[in-house]
Amino acid sequence: MRGYQLVFFTFQNMRVGRFTVGEWLLERARELEVPGATMSAGQSGYDSGGRFHSAHFFDLAEQPIEVLMIVTEDEAEKLFTGIEAAGLEILYSKTPVEFGVTGKKD
Repeated sequence: MRGYQLVFFTFQNMRVGRFTVGEWLLERARELEVPGATMSAGQSGYDSGGRFHSAHFFDLAEQPIEVLMIVTEDEAEKLFTGIEAAGLEILYSKTPVEFGVTGKKD
């Protein structure tokens, strides 16, 4: 199959209602029945304004978060429509990919 690898870059303290942006993205992917998505925590990074963020032993609020998923074109469109509807500004990368599941007959 062909689609996109989406990577979203956010921080632990960015929220949408009661969810972190990372949790919110994972939930949207699950609702779209994306077969899998991964959220990873980073040690440090900086935002589009050049402000440095890092994880501290007692305070993880500034911890950089990355959410990665592989989606079809239709899933990507629906996901970005939901992001826009929620009024979110999230840095992302969108790379065309070929994907599938090994050992699975389509």
